[in-house]
Amino acid sequence: MYEHIQQAAYEANMELPKLGLVIFTFGNVSAADHNLGVFAIKPSGVPYEDLSPEKMVIVDFDGNTKHGDLRPSSDTKTHAVLYKNWGPSVGGVCHTHSTYGTAWAQSQRDIPIFGTTHADYTTVDIPCAPPMIDAYIEGDYEYQTGFQIMDVFREKGLDYKEVEMVLVGNHAPFSWGKTAAKAVHNSAVLEAIAKMALLTEQINPSAPRLKKALISKHYERKHGPDSYYGQS
Repeated sequence: MYEHIQQAAYEANMELPKLGLVIFTFGNVSAADHNLGVFAIKPSGVPYEDLSPEKMVIVDFDGNTKHGDLRPSSDTKTHAVLYKNWGPSVGGVCHTHSTYGTAWAQSQRDIPIFGTTHADYTTVDIPCAPPMIDAYIEGDYEYQTGFQIMDVFREKGLDYKEVEMVLVGNHAPFSWGKTAAKAVHNSAVLEAIAKMALLTEQINPSAPRLKKALISKHYERKHGPDSYYGQS
């Protein structure tokens, strides 16, 4: 019953070290089945080379383990909150501590939209959620991280279906998508954009933001009603 999401979660997790997005046992990816009301996620602290589809832990959208002998990722409740509140359009969630994305998160800064690479994925800065308040830190930390993410989207008036990535202040990036594979894809894109933005500011600290006409052009040619990028 769970093999399809266990396989998807396993394959997605194995992409993280290949893409240079994690070291050691950092990071995790999950794959959801909203019809079953569960998701498969990487077990906590298990090296990537020791993973297998069968080791992916099945958890419901309240964070309760439903199947598996291993303890799920320490970030499981964050994934659960996003699946439960954002619904079927989110089929995969990815969390890394990738170098450049994490550096921006630690700087507590949104990643400015400087170029067309960024605009191919979103028309706005990649948001950085403010650091968590003490009361939440002392409470159910991972659970509250999910609300920390949702709060910054609400406060900035952003749509999680259009902006599929975020920085958590002083923490690290999260991304999501319709599938676990897309969530990893978005995580890799976030890291590339974060690196390019840092280099842009180093080369020219006064670099201007990308002008609106180019933002619209690049986003619409991929995602608009008359999109023409690709073969579909």
